[in-house]
Amino acid sequence: MIDCREITEADNAAVAALVRDNLKALGLDIPGTVYFDEGLDHLSDFYNNDERRYYVIEDDGGQVIGGIGFARFEPMKDTAELQKLYLSDGAKGSGLGYELIDFVEEKMREAGYKVSYLETHDNLQAAIHIYEKKGYVEIERPKAVVHSTMNRFFRKEL
Repeated sequence: MIDCREITEADNAAVAALVRDNLKALGLDIPGTVYFDEGLDHLSDFYNNDERRYYVIEDDGGQVIGGIGFARFEPMKDTAELQKLYLSDGAKGSGLGYELIDFVEEKMREAGYKVSYLETHDNLQAAIHIYEKKGYVEIERPKAVVHSTMNRFFRKEL
């Protein structure tokens, strides 16, 4: 099992850089994505309460190499939105994405959620592959979507 811990204020800059680097590499450093969210530089302020959490994983040197979180998705009953699954380039292809999903789904269950929902984009093919392998099923775009650029939507019974 991987060793994740909750995000702290000291992790904010590293996680924001990880997210932005990934989005930029895939051409998603555009309005309507989390790339421009004001809160991205202060994720520890948003997460780590009863309804939402964010976790990071570090390499042996203590550098943040990945993260994943969840938050209540109000438009759907008993549903948490899987959020911000990102890995450093060096961590990609190692199976960590699968492990992070397993980890956060267990945390969602512990928090009382029964369904996991997520938003993604056609440009994130590696992520879509992982989601489908982990049992996520594509659904129609919900009316309450916040990030207007996202164009693929998935859910999974927990």
